[in-house]
Amino acid sequence: MVARIFGIVAPIIFVILVGYLYARFKKPNMEAANTTNIDVFVPFLILAVFAGQQINIAEYKNLLFIVAMITLIPGLLSGLLFKLLKVQWKTLAPPMMFKNSGNLGIPLLLLTFGEDALPAILMMFIVENTLHFSVGIWILRPKDHFLGFLKQPMMLATFAGLGISLLHLQLPHWLVTGFELLGDIAVPLMLFALGVRLVDLDFHGWRLGVMGAILSPLLGLIAAAPFLLSIPLPDTQMKMAWIFAALPPAVLNYLVAERYQQEPDKVASIVMFANAGSIFIIPAILFLIL
Repeated sequence: MVARIFGIVAPIIFVILVGYLYARFKKPNMEAANTTNIDVFVPFLILAVFAGQQINIAEYKNLLFIVAMITLIPGLLSGLLFKLLKVQWKTLAPPMMFKNSGNLGIPLLLLTFGEDALPAILMMFIVENTLHFSVGIWILRPKDHFLGFLKQPMMLATFAGLGISLLHLQLPHWLVTGFELLGDIAVPLMLFALGVRLVDLDFHGWRLGVMGAILSPLLGLIAAAPFLLSIPLPDTQMKMAWIFAALPPAVLNYLVAERYQQEPDKVASIVMFANAGSIFIIPAILFLIL
């Protein structure tokens, strides 16, 4: 068991470490690379999965509902805690809700459960990101029109992929291979970018950061428990949902907080410490789940 967990975690830590060490010496500007990843490589990864195999969405309906609950309920639970942590609810709720389902979640689940689980992994990612760009933006700016996220490349790729799957379209082999070549860039680039981000870890707000690192997986697991214990799921999907619940906050939480000037320094502390702490938390969760 220990060897299996090491085989899952070690490659992830290695790529993150390479990104971290490179950033320590070169200080790369990853903004363009991250934007390209979200706008190009991740959409092609989604298209490659839908085009490469027939996917029955109904098989995942319970899983996707549970993922939505794991995402939303911690926002309500954080309403009981924000005063104790001396932060605004709008500051605490998003990093408690929106998981690092991209940079960390996709490669972690992929290495744990294999290529056959990729459709479920990507649909979990799509649910979390859809809620982030709708409910997450509404939390920070209730009056903003947030339906613009439907025009994002990732969502357009999702709609196109669903169309391909539902209509049972057979795309040319060369085109699917092209999708796969571009999509294969997404996962390692996510991990490398996460390593680069960890260079910005600021110990000034370490108390809030440490509390956030503990609360993020804890609230996720609390939210997941009543649904995973009462709603039937295939064994693999259940394990995937438990791991998803324990993921740290997405780095995107900091970028959104900075854009809307919602105490971005405090959000950055929570996000960075939680992602650094996941090096210890994720192996423990894998040990319990597997």
